[in-house]
Amino acid sequence: MRVTDPRELDAVPLADDSTFAADYLREMLQAIDHGVTGNAGVPALDTAAVTLSGHAALPCAFPFTDFATASIATASLAIAALATGEAGGYGLTGGIKLPAVNVDRRLASFWFQTTFRAQGWTSSPLWDPIAGDYQTSDGWIRLHTNAPHHRAAALAVLGVPGERDAVTRAVATWQADALETAVVSQGGCAAAMRTLAQWDAHPQGLAVAAEPLLHWHTFDAGADAARDTAAWRPLPGRPLSGIRVLDLTRILAGPTATRFLAGFGAQVLRIDPFGWDEPGTVPEVVLGKRCARLDLKREADLATLEALLRDADIVVHGYRPDALEHLGFGAARRRELNPALIDVSLDAYGWQGPWHARRGYDSLLQMSAGIADAGMRAANAARPVPLPGQGIDYATGYLMAAAAVRALARRQTQGLGATIRASLARTARLLVTHRTQAPPPPPLAAETANDLSPRIEDTSWGAARRVATPMTIAGVPVDWALPAMALGTAAPVWP
Repeated sequence: MRVTDPRELDAVPLADDSTFAADYLREMLQAIDHGVTGNAGVPALDTAAVTLSGHAALPCAFPFTDFATASIATASLAIAALATGEAGGYGLTGGIKLPAVNVDRRLASFWFQTTFRAQGWTSSPLWDPIAGDYQTSDGWIRLHTNAPHHRAAALAVLGVPGERDAVTRAVATWQADALETAVVSQGGCAAAMRTLAQWDAHPQGLAVAAEPLLHWHTFDAGADAARDTAAWRPLPGRPLSGIRVLDLTRILAGPTATRFLAGFGAQVLRIDPFGWDEPGTVPEVVLGKRCARLDLKREADLATLEALLRDADIVVHGYRPDALEHLGFGAARRRELNPALIDVSLDAYGWQGPWHARRGYDSLLQMSAGIADAGMRAANAARPVPLPGQGIDYATGYLMAAAAVRALARRQTQGLGATIRASLARTARLLVTHRTQAPPPPPLAAETANDLSPRIEDTSWGAARRVATPMTIAGVPVDWALPAMALGTAAPVWP
């Protein structure tokens, strides 16, 4: 049965779609099903359940709208499969068909930018005044200064006060590679602009090219853990109800994953250190979550984190590879605490290669991996042209969410825990496998009030509305039970 939705009037079956969305979707589904399919009760997801609505796209050198649509469809298919909920029916078993999934291209594009619309007040800016692209003596570099310590690192290297004109003059005296190295060595975040070809030949680009889109590893949870987890059953209309998700992530991919899971009933608890805030992005990504703080330099708070890990079904984290190890919660310890845990982690520049532990963000990856340069060339512009939104972050987040849901299916049928690793750099590599063809699709119509959900969200900062959700799953409504609330407004305990 199909849901009744005005967006579906022009819905096109995926098999008949003429854009790159189908190609992206197939690769994403292959990634989330790696190590999962071919097992009893967990067959491959069926793309026949998917339709896509709309034909326009955001202007971009790459098929940004197709990429957004495919990412959201991937996660939605995983939820649709879990929602069948009977006979191990995570797909097409025993004649059970997936609920129909539709993704609206236009709304998907908006969700790959921002969804949060303050009502009667002004939200914080997304970027620090110093953050941005600067011309060097031989090219371009991007400085990422949203975090105070990253800002301080860049200014220390440049030897100037925090004034954009002063930074511009100082950067112009540097070569891009040299400044990138200096800022990173100081503990900051920067990326010189490279071409696609230069990234492909770079040692880190070569390492990323050799990686899978997602790394999978599964573990036998043991008889006791398997018995405990088998007691849970997905509810058809609220398939993640009762699932506990520990969110140890920051901007933006990890929080996107956990926000999606919260929309289908998961209990998401986000943990941040005292003093940390992301005023421009927190209202966007904490929808449906409870947000607490811990000081992991205190023994009592480390014990609290240990207790949370023991009782979690899913943990999503974006710490640098050795950070949790230094806290005493490395991969082996997490598995010891919770053998059935679904452990999803994120890295910026990939899991192998000389930059595998480098700090990074979507906007930096776009510079490093040739995306901003390609955009500049396609637009015949005089400066870097990034994607229309932080699409690498968002796509990686939906991939992580989809993989977590598929891992739940396998845990349910086989009693297996799982470790899944994603990286922004590998997601970026998938994006650039296609380029926007000529003539480009028509541009999206501008957002109107009709694109917003009617619900008024009573957030910590004031009333807000959201862009309407881009996906519909027959019989499975997406609903965030909690409004966006500020960091530290909840206790660090499971409900």
